[in-house]
Amino acid sequence: MYDFLIIGAGPAGLSCAIHAKKAKLKYAILEKGTVVDSIYRFPTEMVFFSTPELLEIGDMRFVTSGFRPSRVEVLNYYHRVVEHFGLVLRPYERADAVERRSGHFRVLTSKKGMYPTRNLVFATGYFDNPRRLGVKGEELPEVFHYFHDPYPFFGSRVAVVGGKNSAVETALALHRHGVHVTLIHRGSALSRGVKYWILPDIENRIKEGAIETCFESTVKEIREDSIVVVNKRGHSRVIENDFLFVQIGYNPSIDLLKSVGVKVNRKSLVPKHSPRTMETNVRGVYIAGSIAAGKANNKIFIENGRLHGGLIVKSILSKR
Repeated sequence: MYDFLIIGAGPAGLSCAIHAKKAKLKYAILEKGTVVDSIYRFPTEMVFFSTPELLEIGDMRFVTSGFRPSRVEVLNYYHRVVEHFGLVLRPYERADAVERRSGHFRVLTSKKGMYPTRNLVFATGYFDNPRRLGVKGEELPEVFHYFHDPYPFFGSRVAVVGGKNSAVETALALHRHGVHVTLIHRGSALSRGVKYWILPDIENRIKEGAIETCFESTVKEIREDSIVVVNKRGHSRVIENDFLFVQIGYNPSIDLLKSVGVKVNRKSLVPKHSPRTMETNVRGVYIAGSIAAGKANNKIFIENGRLHGGLIVKSILSKR
């Protein structure tokens, strides 16, 4: 019987594990991929908005070569955290189902594992569920919802849908590596939340015509060699295109939460919980990290989601 089972090995999940270990609770982390899997799948050239000290967990110093850490530096830091604290981690073991029992829970996994636990925390984030356009052709192999590396698209015509950081960084990375880029956004301008050191770059590329734009426009159909774009006045145009990146955000993973009786707001997708303890309406079930913000994944980042572990373990200890 575990005292504390953690689903998800992102920064919030690792923070939970560190606090559990310090409190001498019997715990384990289940992770369907690798450690900080979402960060691993970020663009290879990504630079974080947060400074190193805001990404630290477990009071372990994060020293970088620059003011803002790169994706590789962040990955290496969290790997060292796991090794330093000797965290109990089950990588590539997906939590498939959760059963409520009398006074505890039982988690069944993809490796036919069975983990009985008194307390359960969901630190599953949102990166696994990209929002979709819901248009004809979105199932084509030329359509992607994640961007990792610009090199395969050299010499191609690529459209990027979105107006926030992910879309802007994807468009710039592709442009810098020999790709003809068209940026499509339903708004009249880019999001105000675009990183301040990136905004002048994208604005200048748009101004000089290096990156084409279709503002106040949406994609209505995707074809193998083109896309159909419609503006707010209802005028449509066909743009010759080889690949499409849909970068319009992500939704949290809530199916397992709902399966054990956690109430989730239909509109915001925020699980019902106490911000003081992070415990949901189901006793013994907690949430940590960005999943606590539902659709508004610009409200909880690593820098504030890393604090949830301390609140959760404090709540568990108070019950004992």
